[in-house]
Amino acid sequence: MDIQRKTAPFDFGPACKAVAGLLGGISEEQLTAPTPCPAYTVREVLGHLVGLTAGFRDAARKELGPTTDASPDAALPVLPGDWREVLPRQLDELAEAWRSPEAWRGDSRIGGVDLPGDAVAAVGLNEVQVHGWDLARSTGQEYVPDEASLRVSYAMMAAAEPADAGPAPEGLFGPPVQLPEDAPLLDRVIGLNGRRPDWRPGV
Repeated sequence: MDIQRKTAPFDFGPACKAVAGLLGGISEEQLTAPTPCPAYTVREVLGHLVGLTAGFRDAARKELGPTTDASPDAALPVLPGDWREVLPRQLDELAEAWRSPEAWRGDSRIGGVDLPGDAVAAVGLNEVQVHGWDLARSTGQEYVPDEASLRVSYAMMAAAEPADAGPAPEGLFGPPVQLPEDAPLLDRVIGLNGRRPDWRPGV
């Protein structure tokens, strides 16, 4: 995947706000519901979001360590009991961390891989948006990310070459689903991330 090309700074705030807005609509009963990630229930997607928001936040701060070195496919994520407090706070911290100009300068690290700061940001934004869609579809909620954020994800994913993408964490991403150019931008982003835009639980 060509994530080395320069990405202009952008605001994580709208994407983080959109995901945070879903959390109150997730019931305890829905934690075991299926998601577009075959190996993940809603519980695991939420656990993954807890981990990735901490990792990409710390990558922006250049606080490299366990959160930025952890492999996303090392094990199924474990959702902490206080996730309803932790995840909204970390989404806010993630957005704030990437508002610092220093976050975009030089290299950083995520998933144990060293990358330019702007490339780390693009990957992080895509993760937040796509897993927000996963949660919304799995729990029957409306999800309307802002267009500017979607365009960042689309530009990154459209530039990807299958041979360069490397192995994706099992259960998180499948092969790209090609859609017509006149399809909605959100659907095209979701398709490039290996999901069927028409996915629904049980379908």
